[in-house]
Amino acid sequence: MLRMTQSDGELDSLVRKRIRALRVAQGWSLEELASRARLSQSTLSRIENGQRRLALDSLVTLARALDTTLDQLVETASDDVVVSPMIDAAHGLMRWPVKGDPGMSVVRQRMTEPPPDNPARMRAHPGREWLVVLSGTAILMLGHRRFRVETNQAAEFPTMLPHAIGAEGGPCEILGIFDRDARRGHQRPDGGADAGADAGSGARDGVGDGPRA
Repeated sequence: MLRMTQSDGELDSLVRKRIRALRVAQGWSLEELASRARLSQSTLSRIENGQRRLALDSLVTLARALDTTLDQLVETASDDVVVSPMIDAAHGLMRWPVKGDPGMSVVRQRMTEPPPDNPARMRAHPGREWLVVLSGTAILMLGHRRFRVETNQAAEFPTMLPHAIGAEGGPCEILGIFDRDARRGHQRPDGGADAGADAGSGARDGVGDGPRA
């Protein structure tokens, strides 16, 4: 049997609720999940309702059927659910690490200048970036194309294309999410982050910049 160590069966209850929540999210009935996990419907019902002990072999089978892993099925919430940002006030940057994937970061930045006119100042590097405009209007330069991204609109693009982003018609604020490769692509050789097309200009040659080290 799976040995539960949290007091009062908190982990036991969490795992049962998680199994049911994942099943419901897939739109599956008890019968359908039981069939996929090669369990009887009554066994699955008793597992979800707390009327049957959680056996390790059953959990492994259920995790596979629910397209997850045993570790994810039994993991507990960490103490640091709320994470404060690292702030680079000089460049208007706030950056949050993504705990589940340390290679990813979330960045919030206010921009005031348009993207650079000189194509030589556009960046290209491995990775992908995603952004949403929180306020104002952003201009995304992507290769030879120019995109206007309005408030509440989002853009996702491969960063192997030369790219730059800036504001149009006044300040704008964006929230960007970028993977490890995109983040590295914006690191300066001295280990800091290149936060803009010009230092303090408020325009950015890319979305995935973090605060200075």
